[in-house]
Amino acid sequence: MSPAAPSRDCPLCPRLAALRGQNRAVFPDWHNAPVPSWGPLDAPILVLGMAPGQRGANRTGRPFTGDHAGKLLYTTLLKYGLAQGEYAERPDDGMALIGCRVTNAVRCVPPANLPQPAEVRACNGFLQGEIAAMPKLRVVLALGVLAHNALLRGLGIPAARLPFGHGAVQPLPNGVWLADSYHVSRYNTSTRRLTAPMFEAVVEEVLRRAG
Repeated sequence: MSPAAPSRDCPLCPRLAALRGQNRAVFPDWHNAPVPSWGPLDAPILVLGMAPGQRGANRTGRPFTGDHAGKLLYTTLLKYGLAQGEYAERPDDGMALIGCRVTNAVRCVPPANLPQPAEVRACNGFLQGEIAAMPKLRVVLALGVLAHNALLRGLGIPAARLPFGHGAVQPLPNGVWLADSYHVSRYNTSTRRLTAPMFEAVVEEVLRRAG
């Protein structure tokens, strides 16, 4: 059964709903709604991001599609056989995820691309639903501290108990592994805080843990 997802006009976060309305007025052809998860529910890997980008997923309606972060993410997933086809930065490019599912801790685009803690909490029930709906889940790859902490919140684990660390892989009480990477954002890649080899090393470990 598919997990519950926020409605197109989800009212849970007033600040995000206000931005959504502004975007619909200015960019009426964009998605401008909560961005649904993408990929098979029976996948062993869940890639967890922070929130949709204004001109990326908020525009295209597919996670990480159309913004800078998607370039490294999807190039790497294709390289390691977790996706097939070609990533052309649009939802009709024909690419398909075959070994993982992709979602965000917050489903709507936030101002300045930064969700507030209350918005992470408001959207956390949907993340909990994702986890519960993936019967073969073995590894969650958290992209950044916010995603890492959102996952722990969804499982009722204090963030201080399992701190974030790039390249860290930690077991969770439900039998799933939590793997961490710096976010694949433009800032991190342009400053070389995260390079393609660094991210690929994390994905290789994720694949090993997923079996």
